[in-house]
Amino acid sequence: MSRNEFVWVEKYRPQTIDECILPDNIKKTFKDFLEQGEVPNLLLSGPPGCGKTTVAKALCNELGVDVYVINGSDEGRFLDTVRNNAKNFASTVSLSSAAKHKVIIIDEADNTSNDVQLALRAFTEEFVGNCRFIFTCNYKNKIIEPLHSRCAVVDFAIRGKDRQSLAAKFFGRIQEILTGEGVSFEPKVLATLIQKHFPDWRRVLNECQRYSSSGKIDAGILATFSNIKTDDLFTFLKEKDFPAVRKWVVENSDGDSHHLFRTIYDGAYTHLTGPGVAAAVLIIAKYLYQSAFVADQEINTLACLTEIMVECEFK
Repeated sequence: MSRNEFVWVEKYRPQTIDECILPDNIKKTFKDFLEQGEVPNLLLSGPPGCGKTTVAKALCNELGVDVYVINGSDEGRFLDTVRNNAKNFASTVSLSSAAKHKVIIIDEADNTSNDVQLALRAFTEEFVGNCRFIFTCNYKNKIIEPLHSRCAVVDFAIRGKDRQSLAAKFFGRIQEILTGEGVSFEPKVLATLIQKHFPDWRRVLNECQRYSSSGKIDAGILATFSNIKTDDLFTFLKEKDFPAVRKWVVENSDGDSHHLFRTIYDGAYTHLTGPGVAAAVLIIAKYLYQSAFVADQEINTLACLTEIMVECEFK
């Protein structure tokens, strides 16, 4: 069995734009590209797991173009590798496709260096007659302006009015997958899982596959992602009890750094003074941003809490 047949996020990855779960306005943008039969250079921006890479691949699949994918967190960090591989692909004419252009997808482009981005910016002009570039990123402010300005930007941010309908569609999709895999489930538990990780569809599907190893997804898994309690944490912070803070971080880190930082942010309003809350918001924002690319989330979270402990005023 190949990896794509075993890993659900690959096995059930949508192959067409119609299959992708997207707000109507974003889906229409990509449907328009399909009608035109080609794409401009694109910058797809949005939170992790919301479908940026899936949409890029589905678009290329429907256009029938030759595609080369570079992961910005892997080989995309090395200038010579990107320059050689991208140039070799972009400079040659496709012999297997009747499409107007080839496409290079730079996944997680916000993790590439400025030197790599400058080289890619040059390629967007040098190979404009033969190749298009699609960049995906979590943080578009980490894309240098000379490259940013040469791309049409599609923001995958999900507005309030779309949240409920998209969650409902994904709920239906997950039900179909679990039924097809022979996994029993409790709808209420599935809804709770989606709500916790929304709009990270990839995370939800990965979690479902992990929990499905027992053949069922039921209320027994709720204990693994119950609400994080912050009262004890802020008591430890106020008392400057660093060992207790570190222990709290270890016990409450489940890999979902965004959820953890949001919980700390919510707790700040109860336990800090007005000026303390203001200072904490700036600190949390800084470390939340860093969480997208740091190697160790536990250390990053602990550093954030240490700064709150030292800099913020408690009630």
